[in-house]
Amino acid sequence: MNTLYITGAGVSAESGIPTFRGEDGYWTIGSRNYTPQQMATRAMYQQNPAEFLAWYYQRFVTYRHHGPNSVHYWLSDKSLITQNIDGLDGKAGNPDYVSIHGRIDQITLFHVQGEPVERITAPWHEVDESHLTQSLLDCFKISSKGPELNVSYKPYVLLFDEYYTELYQISRAQQMMLDAEKIVFMGTSFSVNITQMALEIARERELPIEVVDPSPCHVLHKHVIYHKMTASEYIQQN
Repeated sequence: MNTLYITGAGVSAESGIPTFRGEDGYWTIGSRNYTPQQMATRAMYQQNPAEFLAWYYQRFVTYRHHGPNSVHYWLSDKSLITQNIDGLDGKAGNPDYVSIHGRIDQITLFHVQGEPVERITAPWHEVDESHLTQSLLDCFKISSKGPELNVSYKPYVLLFDEYYTELYQISRAQQMMLDAEKIVFMGTSFSVNITQMALEIARERELPIEVVDPSPCHVLHKHVIYHKMTASEYIQQN
């Protein structure tokens, strides 16, 4: 059976990475002046790039030395769409997964959404923490004029005020959903568009789905099995 796995922050939590929406999550911990929902936006990047980059730098530092866990390795040969930006599925050896919200270890040119751009390795390791603000601005080629289109760099991360484009492999993700005979959701709160898109396709095609989470969200679907357990407990049974 062609099974598609769609993973969220709960899968990487066992690698020591906080979930985004839990009490210790990135979306509940902001900067001194802004909430995460204000910080993780294209508007903030343009208006206050130094604070924007410092916020993402701290998120990168938090887990850049964390490694994949058993679930990432189990998923390494599976059809996979992840909402996580940590890049751990790549470290685990999955050669062809879709990171639908981007990867914090990569950057692109700052561009008009929809235009084709290349993804390159992020320069986080070049940042001088003793002069953090200026070093971040220098590494991302941001002058006193602020971010400039096709000159400055931007983290390869889908922001709250952006939309899915081919840069984030949205057409491929949709095709993976259409090709699936079963969809397994692991460690996700169903609070983002990609999970709703997958649910709609599952309903239309009457696909069986499974929801793996210690506290699973109830979904409106006729053919659903809930597994009230962690992803690592699930893979031990499969």
